[in-house]
Amino acid sequence: MGLLSQMRAVRINLQSYKLSISVCGVLLLCSSFVQAGIFEDDEARKAILDLRTRVDQLRKDTDQNRTEDKKLLQAESAQEIGLMRRAVVDLQGQLDAAKADNARLRGQLEQLAKAVADEQIKGLDAIRPLDDRLKKLEPLKVTVDGVEILAEQAEKKAFDTALGQFRKGDFAASQDAFMDLLARYPQTGYVASATFWIGNTQFLNKEYKASIATLRKLVTRFNTHARVPEAYLSIANSHIELKESRTAKKTLEELIALAPGSEAAATAKERLAKLK
Repeated sequence: MGLLSQMRAVRINLQSYKLSISVCGVLLLCSSFVQAGIFEDDEARKAILDLRTRVDQLRKDTDQNRTEDKKLLQAESAQEIGLMRRAVVDLQGQLDAAKADNARLRGQLEQLAKAVADEQIKGLDAIRPLDDRLKKLEPLKVTVDGVEILAEQAEKKAFDTALGQFRKGDFAASQDAFMDLLARYPQTGYVASATFWIGNTQFLNKEYKASIATLRKLVTRFNTHARVPEAYLSIANSHIELKESRTAKKTLEELIALAPGSEAAATAKERLAKLK
């Protein structure tokens, strides 16, 4: 209980006590007057009026005190409301401060996130040249003569360059390029195709015996390769150029038996007919 409430309770009790004493005093006095009979009617009447006046005054004082008590209660309520308002203001201030701290922390977090993102971008920019170089070293899936192989980019470029020289008619340069490819990449997936084109460049360069030896390696080592029927036909042509008709006929017959439905077999039949 507040101080004002305690004061108000004391005053109310005191006023009630005074009023009770006054009333009791009046009653006792009236009783004594009646019992003693020492006053006349006028004097008794006057005394009673005087007592009534005193009682009325006491009542007025009590009412006034109650009014003052009400004012004190209102003041106390106003004081409590003021305290509550100050508490609310303090809480609002604390809330505003917390919001400001939250906004500051959020700003720091955003700056940190941006810094991390920037560092990641820098890191990616730094490794991108290395990544590009590594990609250049990664093997590629390449289909050559119907066969899918893995080849390095430089390896594929070397094969394409050699084949391009052959198609341009620069057979000597093409032969050197194919042979260099096999020397640099002995395990290359291009070995069968490169061997075939080397044999053909040798034939076109009139190196017939070398062409026969090269293409024989192809048909022996890669007997299921797509270029084998053409290799047999080139071998037979080299024997024809060397005036080795009997060997040429035998080679053409091997070709027809090996791949009877191929274009090379059809050509072999025509040449075999001429040889007879």
